[in-house]
Amino acid sequence: MPEFDLIRKYFTRPGTRQDVILGVGDDAALLRVPPDQELVVCVDTLVSGVHFPADTPAQAVGHKALAVNLSDIAAMGATPAWATLALTLPEADEAWLAEFSEGFLGLARRYDVDLVGGDTTQGPLSVTVQVMGLVPRGQALRRAGARAGEGIYVTGTLGDAALGLRQWAHRGQGDGNTDWLVERLTHPSPRIEAGLALRGQARCAIDLSDGLLADLGHVLEASGVGATLQLSEMPLSEAFRALCGDAPDWGLALAGGDDYELLFTLPEGVAGLLRTCVPTPFNRIGTIDAEPGLRLLDDDGRPFSLLTPGYQHFT
Repeated sequence: MPEFDLIRKYFTRPGTRQDVILGVGDDAALLRVPPDQELVVCVDTLVSGVHFPADTPAQAVGHKALAVNLSDIAAMGATPAWATLALTLPEADEAWLAEFSEGFLGLARRYDVDLVGGDTTQGPLSVTVQVMGLVPRGQALRRAGARAGEGIYVTGTLGDAALGLRQWAHRGQGDGNTDWLVERLTHPSPRIEAGLALRGQARCAIDLSDGLLADLGHVLEASGVGATLQLSEMPLSEAFRALCGDAPDWGLALAGGDDYELLFTLPEGVAGLLRTCVPTPFNRIGTIDAEPGLRLLDDDGRPFSLLTPGYQHFT
């Protein structure tokens, strides 16, 4: 199938947003940004065999490619608006493309995101998505801003996707726990509503993509502070605990990556008020310290360490 026929058939849909002046089909998109808003832009590339197993269903690849970018938008406290897609394919497999576009565009519709442009090329399977969003001027959440004495919180549960990846090879003979964990890997839920609720309340935020320790480290560096975390406070799902038994795999929970939850800090007394307006459960896992460095304490209050702090490319 020729490139432009492919684009028209699988990725050209009537837009729903009034701020799209010109979308798919021209050299570039024309978008209207309100004068009282700031533009938030993020981009991620997913490569087959690196960011998802090569045999991942196409629908899941499409969903995840957009979801990981929406997670970045959520961490900024922004509202997603537009997306572009650069898709590299070994071949124009129409069945694969139909499923991929279903996953991508289905999630886009859920969050009122218009696909406004992109590119298709032939080569090893990779997906690059750029998402643009809007946030009121001066209100974006950033990594800098954490202050000593504040609580450290995370939405949802940790380590599910990493354990799901470990169980991937056994999914055909897995139980309900394995299936649920694999779903967390293939279909992450961007915490857009939580990010919007945190705007104006949280000091700072970041999404958890490379693992809790690695991503919290970015916050500590940007803010010039340290932190103490309690292992006993880490939120672990019932499925994670069922498969790990009495000895949780902290390497997966703290450094496995692909959680796509939000980590944020709050002044004392704010968390209780937020629980009524943040749709996703969240838990306190530690405290911001004035002293630099990251300290982990086990259930008995003794220092705990991991050899691997989180995922990094080229290492």
